[in-house]
Amino acid sequence: MFKVSVHPIVFRFAFETGTSRGVLKEKTSWFIRLEKNGVTGWGECSPIAGLSPEPLDIMEDKINTVLEEWKKDPATILDGQSHWREELNKWPALRFALETAWLDYSHGGVHQIYRNGFFKGQRAIPINGLVWMNTLEHMQQQIEEKLEQGYRCIKLKIGHHDFHSELALLQRLRERFDSDRLMIRVDANGAYKEENVFHVLDALASLSIHSIEQPVTAGNLKLLSSVCARSPIAVALDEELIPYTSPEEKETMLQTTRPAYLVLKPSLHGGMMGCREWIALAEKNNIGWWMTSYLESGIGLNAIAQFTCEYNTNMYHGLGTGQIYTQRINSPLAVQQGLLTYLPNENWSDPTDLLA
Repeated sequence: MFKVSVHPIVFRFAFETGTSRGVLKEKTSWFIRLEKNGVTGWGECSPIAGLSPEPLDIMEDKINTVLEEWKKDPATILDGQSHWREELNKWPALRFALETAWLDYSHGGVHQIYRNGFFKGQRAIPINGLVWMNTLEHMQQQIEEKLEQGYRCIKLKIGHHDFHSELALLQRLRERFDSDRLMIRVDANGAYKEENVFHVLDALASLSIHSIEQPVTAGNLKLLSSVCARSPIAVALDEELIPYTSPEEKETMLQTTRPAYLVLKPSLHGGMMGCREWIALAEKNNIGWWMTSYLESGIGLNAIAQFTCEYNTNMYHGLGTGQIYTQRINSPLAVQQGLLTYLPNENWSDPTDLLA
């Protein structure tokens, strides 16, 4: 029998992190610990209020219920054919935490999730520098910081300020760096409507913007299909993917909308198993993809990075090191010149240290 425990930690943001849906000031991660014979595996359950399908008010109760069953045989509950599959489809952040803890334990409890070059420090992941929505002045400050840190791809959250001001911000950036020197992505988080979305897309295309993530509210497949077909820049889907859990539903949605890219988050899109399904279907339908973290701390980020390196991909991915929080789990993860790397000689701290 395994020993299992759950440890909720409230992370507070070092600055206001805004999207078109509102401003985040803090979030809770539930850390799951799996132990047996002196080996410990850690997983991070990191849902976000208002976006994740999980009801956060009963999150800890649900985790404890699942853990009571899980400690008997962790491998079985995560089997894709298990009766738990349908249940965990409704709790993707929890599934991701269980997957991570089990894989960590299975590889000796040293935070190795997969046996690939990332964990050995032999392979780095190119990542985008994320500019959070804030005042225009603070967004400009974030841009300057990302440029100074050596990022070759910058992603800006848009849809909160008036579009003219946001466009001016983007235009100033593009005037300094052409598309060969700097890739610019934008994430609208569903901010635009049918009456203005095509104007926005045309304006962004004039600045050689690489892609726009979730330009319209999720759930309107008719409008989204039209946007994907008519947009002069690539459309990437994120929130749109949340409700689809079976391979058949996923493929039907992709063939209906025909996006250029998928933006995948294990904590939101069915854990690592669910993301594997999305990637297989994307490649089958000639759709690109990249991975993005979901405001996880180092535990979750490490798992996503190692998962990403299971694939031969040279895309810019949306991964960081948890530096947006005032409290941090020390880890070997580091960003160097816009590349996420793993420094094997550096140590991990115990997540429960943050409970002190």
